[in-house]
Amino acid sequence: MGNCYIALEALLLEMGHEVIVPPTCTKRTLNLGTKYSPESACLPLKINIGNFLEAIELGAEGIIMAGGSGPCRFGYYAEVQREILTDLCKDIEIIVLEPPKENFPKFRAQLSRLFATKGIRSFTRGAQFAWEKLKVAESLEQITHVSRPREAIQGQTSQALEGALWRLRSTSTVRGIRELGQLECDHIRSLAVRAGNPLKIGIVGEIYTVLEPFVNLDLEERLGHLGVEIKRTINLVEWIKHHLILNSLRLYKDDFLRQKAKGYLRGFVGGHGLESVAHAVMLAEEKYDGVIHILPFTCMPEIVAQSVLSHVSYDFKIPIMSLVVDEHTGEAGFQTRIEAFVDLLERNCKEEKQIDETTSCLSGS
Repeated sequence: MGNCYIALEALLLEMGHEVIVPPTCTKRTLNLGTKYSPESACLPLKINIGNFLEAIELGAEGIIMAGGSGPCRFGYYAEVQREILTDLCKDIEIIVLEPPKENFPKFRAQLSRLFATKGIRSFTRGAQFAWEKLKVAESLEQITHVSRPREAIQGQTSQALEGALWRLRSTSTVRGIRELGQLECDHIRSLAVRAGNPLKIGIVGEIYTVLEPFVNLDLEERLGHLGVEIKRTINLVEWIKHHLILNSLRLYKDDFLRQKAKGYLRGFVGGHGLESVAHAVMLAEEKYDGVIHILPFTCMPEIVAQSVLSHVSYDFKIPIMSLVVDEHTGEAGFQTRIEAFVDLLERNCKEEKQIDETTSCLSGS
């Protein structure tokens, strides 16, 4: 899922494990996942299956998978995937990490497998490396959102990001990670040489489709090359703080999000449905030019959010476009819809500017 593998690799290496990172997602990954997954399963599950099968081909013996609960089907992923791999006669151990509700001994046994090599202290050190790398990776990505529409040569920013992430992956000290982060952030920031005020679009939606470039067909890069500055409303640093740390301690409160979504959502819909609606409202309040809502086909929480976002768009007079992705999504049609949406926003901005100029002239006279 995006660049989170850089942090997880650092954590598991420090804990004494050999880490096999699956190849970058490709059409082959998708084809493998689609072939062996239920047709009605959402796209992230299918991509996961493709990732697992490619990792097994490279020698992986175990898979660590997150669990969950609630209306979102993500909570069932691990068990469905286990059954699929068993049917394919793949001898693979799957460790599911989720808050224990009843079977605490099983949860403890799974953690013991992870800590068996170098002990629990290795987790503390590894978590620090992972956290620093995750923060740097996301800082780099956020800076590209500003630099890409202002770069002199198209592709410079993406190339610089790729090199920076490769160097980040091989850095093994906290000090080195921080120094590298500062250096690379400054370099990518320096690529923003073109003046002007580009369109600003916020991206909301289901976390996997927002973060994984292969699944969202490089949405961020496409928008940047069209001269659009984006704001990604979901990031892993905040998600880990809120949902993994504070929520496990029962300290996380989503009152602010609920307040923003008040009048649009009246109950918990699971997944990132609440965040999609609340963040769309916040983007409208921040005077963004438009919002893109991206979701996997059949994703129930985001389908609920999609039905609500039309009301947000009407109330706040902000254009919102939903992009639904699955294994049949065509690149040409996807690009056409994005270009048409950007053209619409540009026309809106020109009309608003003309109205402002006319009003200013009338006031002056």
